[in-house]
Amino acid sequence: MPSDHRSDYDEVASEITATSPAITSKMFGMPCLKNGNGKAFAGYYEGAMTFKLGAPWHAEALALSGAHLFDPSGMGRPMKEWVVVPGEHASHWLELAREAMRYVDSVGK
Repeated sequence: MPSDHRSDYDEVASEITATSPAITSKMFGMPCLKNGNGKAFAGYYEGAMTFKLGAPWHAEALALSGAHLFDPSGMGRPMKEWVVVPGEHASHWLELAREAMRYVDSVGK
């Protein structure tokens, strides 16, 4: 049975919250990470992580096999800045979470 990768998310969340002002929270009922201003930048969704990214990280994340834009409603209305990165790429999650936090911090100013 394949892993749901929740432990990989938990490791990323622990590292991010230990080394930054980020906190764990919920968004759309999923576990997520928010910056010090309360803006979500990453989350855990159905065995994958979602990241709010700007260029060039957005394109790099989408280029990973199985990655796609996040559409939490499932109704063909993706959140254009958010990329879902499957668990098979969990080794990239920490770096992407850091970049997502930097991105959200930069657009919030």
